[in-house]
Amino acid sequence: MTKLMLIPSDKNFDYKCDSYLIGIDGLSVNMPIYYSIEEVESLSSSKEIFVSLNKNMHSSDLELLESILVRLSKLDVKGVFFYDIAVLSIVKRLDLDIPLVWAQEHMTNNYMSVNFWKDKGVDYTLLSEEISSKDIIDIKNNSDCGLIVPIFGYFPMFVSRRHLKKNYLDRFDLSDDSSINYITKEGFTYPIVDSSVTTVYTSSYLNGIKDFVSFNESGIDYVLLNSFLVSNDDMNKDLNMFYGVSDNNKEEYFDSISEMLGNVDTFFLHKESIYKVK
Repeated sequence: MTKLMLIPSDKNFDYKCDSYLIGIDGLSVNMPIYYSIEEVESLSSSKEIFVSLNKNMHSSDLELLESILVRLSKLDVKGVFFYDIAVLSIVKRLDLDIPLVWAQEHMTNNYMSVNFWKDKGVDYTLLSEEISSKDIIDIKNNSDCGLIVPIFGYFPMFVSRRHLKKNYLDRFDLSDDSSINYITKEGFTYPIVDSSVTTVYTSSYLNGIKDFVSFNESGIDYVLLNSFLVSNDDMNKDLNMFYGVSDNNKEEYFDSISEMLGNVDTFFLHKESIYKVK
């Protein structure tokens, strides 16, 4: 059965899910909250723990990255997400016993690439949010790599190393202490978080509960849900619906989530993938 992996927005770990994906302060981006390595080492949870080290690393990060990977290798971590190949290189060089998740976002979109990284020692792939459910199942049918599919919540669509909000405020001599800002363009409103990097999120929550039924039937290993900007109560209601969804009630549950959150979309899940200009 396909497992539910959650990116939590707090450190209570009281959600009904199978797995958590958490980020390490200084080595992760695009997470609602971050943990120190000491907090990760002291975690006590009956759920699987995945750790995201998805920052685009710099030379100044490598010493810290190596020490964190060594410490994670001594824990019961189910997998480490990586964007930068430095993570894979260090794990191989030190022969660390850590399952790896290839998570290069927009590039994880076809089974040939998935199989390439599988041959390099990767255990899972986090698939792109920009491919259809048909493509996802096609990748599953043509690869023996474990797959993690984004299926619910806001997800990053743009990331910059530059502090765009701070630069804007400085340029116009403005002051704003908000942790989240918003930009509206062509009728769509996008959340913006300027912390270690500037991240612009999708304009709506992804609601893929109807596709979860076919993913489950196809043997997808995990689906990923992001609780960013979702209340604890609503998130638990959403998780309960994912656990109980079937062909008989998927339309009803889709409508329930849409009514609850008020701003949802299926984005690329039901759109044709175009490979050449027609």
